[in-house]
Amino acid sequence: MMNKILALAEKYKDFTANNLSELIRAKSLSSEEKDVAVVLKKQMVDAGFDEVFIDGLGNVIGRIGNGKKILAFDGHIDTVDMGNSANWTFDPLGGEIKDGFVHGRGTVDQKGGPAAFITSGRILKEIGFDNDATIYYVGSVMEEDCDGLCWKYIIEEDKIVPQTVISTEPTNLNLYRGHRGRMEIEISFKGISSHGSAPERGKNAVYMASHVCLDIEKLNERLGFDEFLGKGSVTISEFVSGSPSLCAVADYAKIHLDRRLTWGETKESAMAEVNKLIDGIDAKAEVLYYHGKAYTGLNYGMEKYYPTWKIEESHHAVQTGVKAYEQLFAKKPVIDKWTFSTNGVTINGIYGIPVIGFGPGNEVLAHAPNEKVPVEDLKVASAFYAKYALLF
Repeated sequence: MMNKILALAEKYKDFTANNLSELIRAKSLSSEEKDVAVVLKKQMVDAGFDEVFIDGLGNVIGRIGNGKKILAFDGHIDTVDMGNSANWTFDPLGGEIKDGFVHGRGTVDQKGGPAAFITSGRILKEIGFDNDATIYYVGSVMEEDCDGLCWKYIIEEDKIVPQTVISTEPTNLNLYRGHRGRMEIEISFKGISSHGSAPERGKNAVYMASHVCLDIEKLNERLGFDEFLGKGSVTISEFVSGSPSLCAVADYAKIHLDRRLTWGETKESAMAEVNKLIDGIDAKAEVLYYHGKAYTGLNYGMEKYYPTWKIEESHHAVQTGVKAYEQLFAKKPVIDKWTFSTNGVTINGIYGIPVIGFGPGNEVLAHAPNEKVPVEDLKVASAFYAKYALLF
């Protein structure tokens, strides 16, 4: 069976690459995934999936099997925008297949994963998958704007609750078992305006915020550290201020914090640190809330707190991945973590469902110009996904 999987992954290598090329040509920013969803659904149908549907949020969900155990593969089909076109040496929406790579925005982050899991489903159908398991293949939406929102909908509204989820985010074909969490915090400062010719009569919100900004820089240096996930971090990503005029003292300022949470750090602990910095100042700190409108027209949202998560290396979800990799490729996988955040923040961080990661492409190309993924990576991933499903 192992040799059959490898042979079919090789046989369908061009099929996988061409499917990915087609997905790349369908531009799909967050909340604008309709075109790529239509393409992905057709690809699942053409691959022989038992059922394919699009849910109320716009997630494309394919199914193979109808057993008691539930395994899901997740890959988001939205992408960030192209950025400065002058930084690209090829058309980011061209989907060109050349020199052993598929080129374009989303090849790594992260349409390569769905292209590979479609092929894995085709492989399972061809070899006659009959395990007592149900395998879901999810092309999820809105991840770039609000990671995990899609799975909140899948679990709470679609009522699909897997025993294990494999994220197909890029891992450079390594096996990942966690990453830092994150949260978005806004601090607003209330000043008192006065004429700019007499600033002593007012209370400058910009000065208030600036002192706190310097304290946040120092806070970043003393945040916690985890041996596996690394150090927590905080940075200021936006500073906004306002006043009655450019000849007046600023009576309002706002800063936006990107807070990355290592193991042991929580929403409560992070907010306590920030509130300590603004104690005695006319300022307010709050965790932001995401309000989004899906391409289906549905309004859906969640708090912008995305919990830290990790799975122990001894966990059966990880060890099944190790076994699948070793049986296919006769070597041990590298076990590591993501630098960035994924839908795992909700799947495991909120709902406690075991998650591992295995995906084509190198994450250093995520959100970068000249994004491309090796066709060989797509082949390896499709074989791994099929083997994992058989061992599940």
